[in-house]
Amino acid sequence: MQIGIDSFAAAENSDSFNGKKNAQSIEKLINRIVKADQVGLDVFGVGEHHRREFLDSAPHLILSAASAKTKNIILTSAVTVLSAADPVRVFQNYATLDLISNGRAEIIAGRGSFTEAFELFGYDLNDYDQLFEEKLELLIKIQNNDTVNWMGKYRPDINNQTIFPRPVQNPLPIWIGVGGTPQSFIRAGKLGLPLMIAVIGGETHRFKPLVDMYRESGRRAGHSSKKLKVGLHSLGYVAENSKKAVEDYFPGYAKTFTRIGKERGWPPVTLERFKAQNGPLGALMIGSTEEIAEKILRHSEALGGISRFTFQMDNAELSHKQLLKSIELIGEKIRPIIN
Repeated sequence: MQIGIDSFAAAENSDSFNGKKNAQSIEKLINRIVKADQVGLDVFGVGEHHRREFLDSAPHLILSAASAKTKNIILTSAVTVLSAADPVRVFQNYATLDLISNGRAEIIAGRGSFTEAFELFGYDLNDYDQLFEEKLELLIKIQNNDTVNWMGKYRPDINNQTIFPRPVQNPLPIWIGVGGTPQSFIRAGKLGLPLMIAVIGGETHRFKPLVDMYRESGRRAGHSSKKLKVGLHSLGYVAENSKKAVEDYFPGYAKTFTRIGKERGWPPVTLERFKAQNGPLGALMIGSTEEIAEKILRHSEALGGISRFTFQMDNAELSHKQLLKSIELIGEKIRPIIN
């Protein structure tokens, strides 16, 4: 099983227009990617948002900077908001990253958990599903063909055009990032694409029926079980012991998700609810190395086996030092237990 880290490149200060402080935040993030590579983690993903609290509106650039300082770690989007992007440019950006990194780039294509990209880039949110389906179709066509002919509704036609550059990897790996809609799981299965499930709350085992649908859909479409990989992305943080992990993580987590909850109609975060979601079956992965390793294995068994697990930990106002230490523990303690 691959073990990795995902980041949304959180800004460390409330003044999102302070360029010098944001430059420091990006530098620290790149240092964390380097640390993940040094301790043997398999993958590092950077998300895509267009909000003041995140600095990841151009994740391929962050990953490209990190590629020059790393040797082995896979560098992926987490996720590319494909619905609001041009698939040609997405492919070109990550094919270039693949060249820079000598074959370590991946794309996780999704629709994102926020919607501001639609208005920003001139798309109608009512076309949410149709945009993703059409653009994913084009991205896959570019992935598998040097020269492309294509017609669609939301982008000008492509007439016998060759898309450059071509990546080191053939094909350039594309995963599908999903939340909880059955249609998304079935689509990924039909296409034979690996699946990355974002689990940010509740109990992870509730995704088992959806994972079964994905695998059955892929089987019926004629895809081998080796192609139908499943990954999990969860909020997580590891410390020397459980008490310290919760004490470090909860205050910032409560602040962040209470703020987001106001936008989405969620109730304020409470410690009681946090502890319930951080229990043996809960989606949160906050604790000691032994606890979290056991929990990853438990989740994998509940879902019929997973190929990748990634921790999303920079959403709780943790310090750079705390994040580096957690990455070290995940690489040196958790990964050997899992594998």
